[in-house]
Amino acid sequence: MAFTLRQLQFFVAAAEAGSVSGAARALSISQSSVTEAVRALEEDLGVTLFDRQARGLALTHRGSQFLRHAQKILADVAAARLAFREEAGGTGRLALGVTSLVAGYVLSDILSRFRRAHPQVDLQVVEETGDYLQHLLIGGEIDVALLLASSVRDRLAMRIETLVVSPWRLWLPLGHPLAAAEAIGLDDLADAPLIQLMVDEIEESTRAMMAALRVRPRIAFRTRSVEAVRSLVATGAGVAILPELMYRPWSLEGDRIGIRDISGDLGAVQVGLAWRRGAPLPPPALNFVRVAQSAAGPAR
Repeated sequence: MAFTLRQLQFFVAAAEAGSVSGAARALSISQSSVTEAVRALEEDLGVTLFDRQARGLALTHRGSQFLRHAQKILADVAAARLAFREEAGGTGRLALGVTSLVAGYVLSDILSRFRRAHPQVDLQVVEETGDYLQHLLIGGEIDVALLLASSVRDRLAMRIETLVVSPWRLWLPLGHPLAAAEAIGLDDLADAPLIQLMVDEIEESTRAMMAALRVRPRIAFRTRSVEAVRSLVATGAGVAILPELMYRPWSLEGDRIGIRDISGDLGAVQVGLAWRRGAPLPPPALNFVRVAQSAAGPAR
């Protein structure tokens, strides 16, 4: 019969305590359990591990040799258990970066799933611009960032995992003439006053999208507030072209907002994870990536 980890633990405790009674106290078990475990271990190995003396136990030469093996086996088992606990996200620290726009529309679901799956992870979240988050990633100050993939400058230094692909959509008030149109083309927007959102990470994507248009809409209002865009659109001050993921059917005042597709190649906004290329992700960060991938499903 092969020896067990339990027998090894009892043997090591007896060797370290120098007595059966000392091992029993250290392990909070009966002395007979220690005696039986050591005896069974000696029978399995075919050697005598201890000289039984009046004042306790003394390791034999073979016992001293086997003690080193037993301690290494137990240490390896403990290390293996720790590694799997860490891989499961049971312990550790995760430094996560996120941009303000993504924090408002993508982060909450992923974060709630991660906290449920890995409640013991020490999670620290930093909200910054996309450029500064990349600086923090390269400097090793954060593990992973959640941001617009288009904002990543140095593709050679970063790995990108796309989670959400969100097409541009036209937001408009109820009753707007375009709301009843069978199809809306870019030419239809030539005379429509446009409410433009100027949030840091969406501003560059918006400008790139506008630059690619043959027809340039007339900008009526620029704002850094998403809620201001909703209110202005809902009350008829203009229309907006924004990613679908940001759409909500109501303004803060309770006015309704409609949404329509626009024909033509406007591209899409991609939200994803970024981390430093060439640096292995620590277990909590790796598990955050897995949770985010699971929450997003196929990039949509």
